[in-house]
Amino acid sequence: MKKLISALLVGALMAALLVGCSKTPSTVTTDGSTSMEKVIGALAESYETKTGTSVTYNPTGSGTGIKAVSEGRCDIGLSSRALKSEEEASGLTGTVLAYDGIAIIVHPDNPVEDLDLETIAKIYTGEITNWKDVGGNDAEIVLIGREAGSGTRDGFESITGTKDACKYRQELTSTGDVITTVAQNPDAIGYASLASVKDSVKALKVGGVTPSEQTVKDGSYVVQRPFVLVTQTGKALSDAAQKFFDYALSAEARDTISAAGVVAAN
Repeated sequence: MKKLISALLVGALMAALLVGCSKTPSTVTTDGSTSMEKVIGALAESYETKTGTSVTYNPTGSGTGIKAVSEGRCDIGLSSRALKSEEEASGLTGTVLAYDGIAIIVHPDNPVEDLDLETIAKIYTGEITNWKDVGGNDAEIVLIGREAGSGTRDGFESITGTKDACKYRQELTSTGDVITTVAQNPDAIGYASLASVKDSVKALKVGGVTPSEQTVKDGSYVVQRPFVLVTQTGKALSDAAQKFFDYALSAEARDTISAAGVVAAN
């Protein structure tokens, strides 16, 4: 009998060990703003290294990410704009993770270096159509922007006062597409997350202020917007998602957020 009990105990212990070894680490799912790719990627990498918990990112755009969390298809939505009152009323809560500048970008060969906010608005609404009128070459200005529902577009149009009035030549579905398109056209102008800007394009000064982490932080660079974590109001996150959410907003994550080119909100 003792041998039988001992064998049963050993078998139970081995089974428990096998279950423990085969258990898949917890995963946190995020969905939304393409502008937040760099900062969420950096936070996910550091958090996985720290805890072993993986964080996935689906770059669908702010509007789609907000819808995804509302419908329960992801743990945390990502928005590069503040939530609208109707979105909050529908049962969503936005928590600001960081602040990001929206860079006004042109081709590196474009001689224009600085535009004020009023001039940018006139360019995008079609009042100014030639680069020579703002100190550039004699060439038609090609307007590149984001698709409807984009947090970057919403931020840009709200700040410049051009909502529903921009005369876009192309409306693209990601930050990367805007940067690539402007980099390939000497006459193009676009806007993109400052954290995502590459050497393939030139970020203009706005009203004499260079876009940078410091000028976003001190408020002197006026074309900026929040990066927001979106959750369902009154509904608890999973344990894994709550721990990642808390980590992203903690003092421990500030350096990681800063290294991604944005300014931590906390």
